[in-house]
Amino acid sequence: QVQLVESGGGLVQAGGSLRLSCAASGTIFSINAMGWYRQAPGKQRELVAVIGSAGSTRYADPVKGRFTISRDNAKNTVYLQMNSLKPEDTAVYYCATGGRYWAPTDYWGQGTQVTVSS
Repeated sequence: QVQLVESGGGLVQAGGSLRLSCAASGTIFSINAMGWYRQAPGKQRELVAVIGSAGSTRYADPVKGRFTISRDNAKNTVYLQMNSLKPEDTAVYYCATGGRYWAPTDYWGQGTQVTVSS
């Protein structure tokens, strides 16, 4: 059974930084693409960033140049470093894996709240 557990969310002022972590178990982590999504109140869940098994990355336009996705296969963990945060980045952030390679949606974590104050 695949389990994903996010951590690292919190309250930060605009311009600040946070690093989210997602620890995976029950899957062959090293061969899976891992994705970060977010969902703001009243909005649909959107893909933020994806990292492939070999380290290739893709980002949504709103976060390009500010967010960095990375992975540590030895720790079965994927990270999302978020810099220059804006109030519009406020959302629940989820990690996911499985299914479509560059838009994984089969398995989800419980989410972690990120709130950016102005």
